[in-house]
Amino acid sequence: MMKRIREKIRQVPLWGIAAGIGYFALQYGMYRLAELLSRVMGTAEHAIACKIPAIDDRIPIVPVWSVIYLYSYVFWIMGPMAVSLTKKRNYINYICGLTLAYLIGFLFFVFVPTYMDRNAEGLMEAAMRPGVFPRLLKIIYAADGSDKAYNLFPSYHCLISVYCYLGIRKQPEISRGFQAYSLLMTVLISLSTVLTKQHYFIDVPGGIAVSVGCHALMERLDPGKRLLSE
Repeated sequence: MMKRIREKIRQVPLWGIAAGIGYFALQYGMYRLAELLSRVMGTAEHAIACKIPAIDDRIPIVPVWSVIYLYSYVFWIMGPMAVSLTKKRNYINYICGLTLAYLIGFLFFVFVPTYMDRNAEGLMEAAMRPGVFPRLLKIIYAADGSDKAYNLFPSYHCLISVYCYLGIRKQPEISRGFQAYSLLMTVLISLSTVLTKQHYFIDVPGGIAVSVGCHALMERLDPGKRLLSE
């Protein structure tokens, strides 16, 4: 099993590794830039709290899910690397769709910003409890606005994770085991966004919808086929 995994890793081209790291840096840069632009343009002053009390107040905060939330960054880097092992047509469609999904999320963050007041939600108190997992939660909060978080809808965590899975779904070059692992991680990461209280519930289907929509659009337009036929 481990031998097979090592062989697959060796097969990843350098440009696939570069894409994995590059797109991770791109999403982080776009996330931070969106927050800056929303403040400069004044849209942040009219940010919306997309809380659905009937749902969100029933979701508990479970600090241990911070581990899954942080692991998502590794999963995202692996995404383009795994897709680079598939056919070029699929890879081009993947990159085009992922870029579009990033852009849609970015535009929401800038022009229709959303926020969460962690003090009002009682989250900062939970992050101050003793233990390893509350400490991880505190680190996550500190890196993302501390007492007030922005850029919630659509959830980038869900958006990117879903697209990582869609990029390798039903691809013959990718083992069924890795496809199952990717689907499982996508589900767990999506759950972690609400169980760490990094997002309200509505942010999750929002991120999923953007990814599924962009993927469906790329399948219809098929830019990979057009570029390779030229």
